[in-house]
Amino acid sequence: MIEALHNVQAPGGVQAQAVYHLWLLLLAVCTIVFVAVMAALALALRRARRAGAETRPRVELPERGEPAVVRAVVIGVAVSAALLLGLLGASVYTSRTLAGMPLTDALHIALTAHQWWWEARYDDPAPSRIFLTANELHVPVGRPVLLTLRASDVIHSFWVPSLTGKKDLIPGREAMVTFRADHAGVYRGQCAEFCGYQHAKMALFVFADEPEAWQHWAEGQLAPAAAPRTALEARGRELFETGTCAMCHAVAGTLAGGRHAPDLTHVASRATLAAGAMPNDVAARTAWILDPQAIKPGVNMPATRLAPEDAAAITAFLGSLQ
Repeated sequence: MIEALHNVQAPGGVQAQAVYHLWLLLLAVCTIVFVAVMAALALALRRARRAGAETRPRVELPERGEPAVVRAVVIGVAVSAALLLGLLGASVYTSRTLAGMPLTDALHIALTAHQWWWEARYDDPAPSRIFLTANELHVPVGRPVLLTLRASDVIHSFWVPSLTGKKDLIPGREAMVTFRADHAGVYRGQCAEFCGYQHAKMALFVFADEPEAWQHWAEGQLAPAAAPRTALEARGRELFETGTCAMCHAVAGTLAGGRHAPDLTHVASRATLAAGAMPNDVAARTAWILDPQAIKPGVNMPATRLAPEDAAAITAFLGSLQ
């Protein structure tokens, strides 16, 4: 498995930094208020204990109109109102920062959430340069990214804490979120809205690449599937195209054109399988093909009955799709 940053206290972009600063302010204010309230409570208990030790049968409460009581109430209300207004202003300022990123030359990605995986479509004015991938986003460092968020089934939530805040994806509605990765690295995202049995296994990895490396990756994604290099891979491609795999999955350059499951044109270039549930290696691919329900119960992909040599052939074919 890959090591990815998933920490709101380690911002990797300007928007995550704004959210982090707001969090620090909220933490500081709430801490001060908590300490003040506890101090006032301790003082009240101390005074009550002293009063109880005296010979008087009961503690006499001050009159409501007593100047000291009125002054304390007024000061408390004024301080509370000032703090709340300050936090409101800070929240509005942060929201404006999140929404105010310049989108000149922004990278447009349509991200659709499914139970339980992510489909990403990289849009481009030229239709021939549009491509699909799944469960991983590659973005260039320093370039704004505009995400159009959709949900295909239930409510999901997009959250990459080191890059931006949360955004809900509601079926039938579109949402927008922008972010910019200022540091190269891998950032882990997660669906943050309970969306069913495998909600916990719905991760999303964002790879922030240097612009040249990202351009090379994008050009590779535009290419069709590589031709089989061995007889085993050729056999696997044949089984893939003529079997049930092609009913749901697509592989550009082959007869497989399904659109109900992740596009597998370059599946071998991805770091994980099943939205981060397992590493993308030979053993994991084989186990996933034969019985995905044993790994991620409830997914739409059924178990596939294959002879060992056929399973090895399909695994080899998928492993060639770099």
